[in-house]
Amino acid sequence: RMLLKILLSVMIFEVSSGEENHTEIMELVNAFIMKENVPTKITAFICWPRNLQLKFLKLFSRSGFLTRLGKVVEDIQCSFPPEHHLIMMDLSCENTKAILNQVKRPDIVPSRWMFWGNKNDSEMLTLLNKLYFNVDSQVYLISKLSTTYHIKSLYKLQENSDSFIENHIANWSPNLGFTSFNIFSLPRNRTDLMGATLKLSFVITNNDTLNHLEDYRDIHIDPISKLSWIMVHHLMKMVNATPTPIFRATWGYKNTSTNLFSGMIGDLQTGEAELGGTASFFTVDRIDVVDFVSPSAPTYMRFIFRAPPLSYTTNIFTLPFDSWVWYCCFALIAIILVVVYLIVLWEWRNPVFRKHIMDKHDGNMAALKPGVSNVCLMEIGAITQQGTDSEPKSIAGRIATIFTFIALMFLYTSYSANIVALLQSTTESIRTLEDLLSSRISLGVEDIVYAHYYFENAREPVRKSIYEQKIAPKGQKPNFMSVQEGIKRVQSGFFGFHAELSTSYKMVADTFQEHEKCGLKEISFVSLVQPWLPMKKKSPFKEIFKVGMQKMYESGIQRREVNRIYTKKPVCTSKGSYFGSAGLLDCYAAFLIFGIGVGCSFILLLVETFMRKYVEEKHQLEARKT
Repeated sequence: RMLLKILLSVMIFEVSSGEENHTEIMELVNAFIMKENVPTKITAFICWPRNLQLKFLKLFSRSGFLTRLGKVVEDIQCSFPPEHHLIMMDLSCENTKAILNQVKRPDIVPSRWMFWGNKNDSEMLTLLNKLYFNVDSQVYLISKLSTTYHIKSLYKLQENSDSFIENHIANWSPNLGFTSFNIFSLPRNRTDLMGATLKLSFVITNNDTLNHLEDYRDIHIDPISKLSWIMVHHLMKMVNATPTPIFRATWGYKNTSTNLFSGMIGDLQTGEAELGGTASFFTVDRIDVVDFVSPSAPTYMRFIFRAPPLSYTTNIFTLPFDSWVWYCCFALIAIILVVVYLIVLWEWRNPVFRKHIMDKHDGNMAALKPGVSNVCLMEIGAITQQGTDSEPKSIAGRIATIFTFIALMFLYTSYSANIVALLQSTTESIRTLEDLLSSRISLGVEDIVYAHYYFENAREPVRKSIYEQKIAPKGQKPNFMSVQEGIKRVQSGFFGFHAELSTSYKMVADTFQEHEKCGLKEISFVSLVQPWLPMKKKSPFKEIFKVGMQKMYESGIQRREVNRIYTKKPVCTSKGSYFGSAGLLDCYAAFLIFGIGVGCSFILLLVETFMRKYVEEKHQLEARKT
């Protein structure tokens, strides 16, 4: 009977001790989740007595957490987003391996896991050691030492690692609660990758780039590759990782039959590389297969051309004066015409003054005769500051003539000064792709992989027309060329070259005269944002690399490297100080006016000739009749 009492006492103690431990675990986990302060949905796999399970559900429900009890024979139900899903498991239960085998399911990554059990640390770690919890995992192991519970997080750098790396998170006791608590932060707790080897895929479009990746020479060749190489290697040093480079000749484009990408994007898609070492532009098809970490290189592709002279698009001879000034000029000329005509008419109709004009033969300038054409010729001479061969002889007429020449002299001076300035001006009318397409500017494109892709696959009507009409007309060789050749043709004028801006401006700075750097214009052909570093889809290192790149931006490292490799648009310092000869295009309007005048003269000559013959024949007929 005594032995039976002892056995019953031991059993009661074990049950009460087990219930006490379970209660403490519940309180610890509840306090931990409250301390984390993140949205949480709980799925618990526990093999506790029914009363404890009900107590478990009540506790977490009162704390505001959606909670369900799972069975070890079922699949884990996915919750979205997975990082808000906390999966709890008592490792003391049987058949826990069936649940642990689901750790690699992609639809539940990156869920949070929490393990505990009535086993010691080594036993629980042995049970978990075959699993791969990567760097971005939030896996917590609860163990008890005396009356204190210890929480630590577990992860592995690589799948073939022999053991877990541990981060201490918290200590908790039933009486004191948390005596220490370190809020888990992936970028803070796991930035040391301990020399882990990571494969990085780089794009090199020029073989000589391999010789100058870090010496800042030939910075106009592959600038995006050189900048990305330096930035990525700074990043690898920050996280203490060992990079293994893979070099590709192209960023990578989708094969529609296999849905696989070539080049660097293909390496990331297949898992051959962890990080793309060369910044890449966003495209719809790439977003589906890779993640983008952060912007790396301020790379932009645009058409560069020298703005044509203003006379290319506008008749500059009408621009010196505002419309109202022109109206006033014409009104002034009309008033002068009327005034001078009336004065001259009076001079020739007044008998006394007419006799004075007729009798005066002192070798001076002839008197202006009353006639609209004569007065008009006098005014034209005044407008062009060429003088006249006749003038009014009265005092009133001479006063009118003097003030006519003075007024028109000021207008002539203002007009001439404005014409000189306009001859050096460039047009601002070419601002869009439509303007570029309709202009007489020839176009060329840098002979590089991505340029071929974007131009040859253009579908928007204007862009497609630019490619078909100006880049690759039927029956002609496509205008893909080197940067050197393209910029040289830009320098000659009336040519637009599509290339990466930094590369182009380096050539411009080295080869252009100072005055030629003025008037450079840009027009975008492809609407793309700044290129970002691509990364393998759902890589566990994404957050670490993203924060590392952000630190380099904030500390100025990225700006320093950009300033050393990328060339900015040259500053125009000599605008207006260069005088060039006026070409035929600049004088087109003047020649047009001259041509119209000659044409009118020739027509009038023919009319006069026919009229003279007609009059002579008429006189001859009248003479014969008489």
